[in-house]
Amino acid sequence: MAKVLVSDIIHPEFINKLEEIGIQIDYKPNIKNDQLFETIPDYDGLVVRPRTKVTQELIEHASKLKVIGRAGVGLDNIDVTYAKEKGIIVVNTPEAPSASVAELVIGLMISTIRHIPLADSSMREGKWIKSKLTGHELKDKRLGIIGLGRVGSIVAQIASAIGMSIVFFDPYVIDEYAEKLGVNRVNLETLLKDSDVVTLHVPLTSETYHMIGKIELNIMKKSAIIINTSRGAVIDESALIEALKSGKILGAGLDVYSNEPPTDLELFNLPNVTCTPHIGSETLETKERVVTLLAEKVIKILYK
Repeated sequence: MAKVLVSDIIHPEFINKLEEIGIQIDYKPNIKNDQLFETIPDYDGLVVRPRTKVTQELIEHASKLKVIGRAGVGLDNIDVTYAKEKGIIVVNTPEAPSASVAELVIGLMISTIRHIPLADSSMREGKWIKSKLTGHELKDKRLGIIGLGRVGSIVAQIASAIGMSIVFFDPYVIDEYAEKLGVNRVNLETLLKDSDVVTLHVPLTSETYHMIGKIELNIMKKSAIIINTSRGAVIDESALIEALKSGKILGAGLDVYSNEPPTDLELFNLPNVTCTPHIGSETLETKERVVTLLAEKVIKILYK
């Protein structure tokens, strides 16, 4: 009988799906590192979310492991390269939250450009500051998408329906795909210089770490906003704070941060920032898709 350890919180339906076909599940969402190292040799599969760090050292202890399942998208908490060297297959569910994240992107755009959080908080304080809340329309504005993958493509479709023109930067996307979406390829500098809204949809790698810093923010229009739902460290937060405080850009909509949960609240106290606590995939529909897709992938590997 195959044996799987689930070391982070996951929807109980995932456990049900694996147990239905006879896989033994040990659900230990609060397991500590020393316990994980001690028990991992007993398991054929490990299922994690961002809390558990699957390091080279942990993989060395995993003598029976065949599959590591990540409930979600990002794999930066897993040493994927070393896992592959050891013959362990790493699977995740990048297709599951695409619609949810894309819809949040649009929500952050509208909230930021129309000052909705400030309008809401001021009303709750009994203030009527209507004259200070003049915003902008998204219609006829230019959206610059950095990373035209699953999420970026859906954002492009929704933004196009709103009436925005779309440009993108992504060296890995073929021209035929971009043409089908009706979006125009530009280099990064042009995208930053010409866009009214910039949205980031890239994984966190050595190539993308702080890809948006002081130089890039200085290129952007003073009337532009930036949206990030990918990974916090893609933006240099110190440079972003400076740009927001000095008026180099109009605002920012953020769902991800360099440290989560954040301890430095300076960014969140700025009136031109809309912030959410990494809720891009926090919808019932995404949770259901994650359960179904991850269960199918883990089962396929354990029983192939």
